[in-house]
Amino acid sequence: MKKIILSLMAGMVLFTSCDLLNNDPYDSFTKEDFFSNEVNVEMYCNYFYNEWKGYGNNGTYGVFYFPTLNDNQGVPGITPWDFKNVSATDATWNASYEEVRRANILLEHIDEADLTDASRAYYISLGRLYRGWQHFCVVRKFGDCYWVNKELTVDDATILYGKRHDRNIVMDSILADINYAVANMGDMYADSRTAYNVHVANAIKAQVCLFEGTYAKYHLKDTERANKYLTEAKTASEALIKNEMFALTPGAEGYRANYNSLDLAGNTEMIMYKQYLESAKLRHATQDYCCGSTPTNGMTKAAFNSYLMADGKLPDGNDKGKLFVDIWNDTVKSKVDPEKDSIIIINHDTIMMIDELLAARDPRLAQQVDADLRFTGCGRVRYRGLPNQKGASPNTSTTGYGILKFDEPATSASLRQSTTGNVTDCPIFWLAEVILNHAEACAELGEDAAATASINLLRARAGMPNLVLQADPANNMGVSDLIWEVRRERRVELMFDNNDRYWSLIRWRQLDKLDTKVHQEQTKGAWIDDDCPMGEGLKRDAQGYIDLNDTYVRTFEEKHYLAPIPSGQIVLNPEIGQNPGW
Repeated sequence: MKKIILSLMAGMVLFTSCDLLNNDPYDSFTKEDFFSNEVNVEMYCNYFYNEWKGYGNNGTYGVFYFPTLNDNQGVPGITPWDFKNVSATDATWNASYEEVRRANILLEHIDEADLTDASRAYYISLGRLYRGWQHFCVVRKFGDCYWVNKELTVDDATILYGKRHDRNIVMDSILADINYAVANMGDMYADSRTAYNVHVANAIKAQVCLFEGTYAKYHLKDTERANKYLTEAKTASEALIKNEMFALTPGAEGYRANYNSLDLAGNTEMIMYKQYLESAKLRHATQDYCCGSTPTNGMTKAAFNSYLMADGKLPDGNDKGKLFVDIWNDTVKSKVDPEKDSIIIINHDTIMMIDELLAARDPRLAQQVDADLRFTGCGRVRYRGLPNQKGASPNTSTTGYGILKFDEPATSASLRQSTTGNVTDCPIFWLAEVILNHAEACAELGEDAAATASINLLRARAGMPNLVLQADPANNMGVSDLIWEVRRERRVELMFDNNDRYWSLIRWRQLDKLDTKVHQEQTKGAWIDDDCPMGEGLKRDAQGYIDLNDTYVRTFEEKHYLAPIPSGQIVLNPEIGQNPGW
């Protein structure tokens, strides 16, 4: 059987639909003989790979780094809530139900195909896994929704014109679909890191069940339901952690290699990744936004100070770098690795260095941001010492902290700075996230030793000492010291990843932390010395920190936990109802 490759499928055309019943583009697939052979079944299922956006395609935004509705990135003007008003349509609602329909068509016609028992079991499992995931995307965003387990027709009035199903019913149905996939996918593509397989099914299960388990605990106050889903998350995670196929990439630099590698094929941490290919014109723009002349969305002061000290102790409160004049003197040159932290001065001789701050913190921080501050009027060219970086544009950041994480020096300057030329591969599911899911599930279940052991796996890889619980005055979430540290670990390990921070704040019922009136550190950036001439044009607060909170304020309301049902869907079916507050 021909191997399905994620990179190639991601560039295929997606169709759109406006409601649950739209028949296009499926008419051609439901002809009597379409599902008669495995080649056609495989071709049909290749559309399922479009789900994983990765870094985006050919200049389009991806789900890494770009989502800014969180407290990790500083954006001028403050990113508002995704929804300020009820819109007529919603991309998640439309696309997810379109894909649910695609999965249901497969499941209803798979018996027509001439397949081996193993292949049939795989494709049925794939259809149910995909159907479950798409429903989860709707539940996560909208709450109560429709559970659709068949190809709808005009005769299905109960769903087309009825009330939404309770989220608990939908989530239980999702879990049943995913559990079926885990149990029945078998060994097909089990050695692949770019195809759907049982490992991907377990990774999806861990992610979905952790969300539902914590949502049930903090939103629904349903301990029994919470424990059920948290146990399922733990079980799925353990299956991957114990699998000898997967292992953490060693060292802090190995950590960053998950995000900036030109080839993830040999990376043992990958469960599923998206491959980008220059030859196939499957490319992205993430590097360009991290190294171009347009100011990047920098790390916030709040995010910077979430990193522990290198000895595992709480942050010492020192986040102020040092000012250097005459950058090319021998003292400063000795601090700069020409291949990693190379610096070029643009029309001035002053620079703010934070290399000593980074050396004193969790090593993962130095894999996230540059050793020098860069801001409007104070641009730097990263990797200047490499021959293929000549002509690169100076990089600046909105907060002073330049985002280093996704930038790969082996990529030529012309491709790094191209919105259609980046070809670094992108992780979709990987072991570190699974370990974090396991740690959190165990901590929430009261299995402290297991949670701590998982956290220590990640700390050992980063070069950090083992976890020692300490009462943190910054703990503002009303949780135990252990759960707080697990959440801190998640934040620093998955910084700028997959919009994880936003969805985590939702499931923890902590979305109020994005209120900029109450939590002002998320609108602050790096400290700039008063003597730095290039800092004169920056807006800074009274303490000297870059301040992005100028004309816009983001105020939290309870309604923000759920997105509004699109008004177009209410027009089609008034019984669908609207979410509270909208």
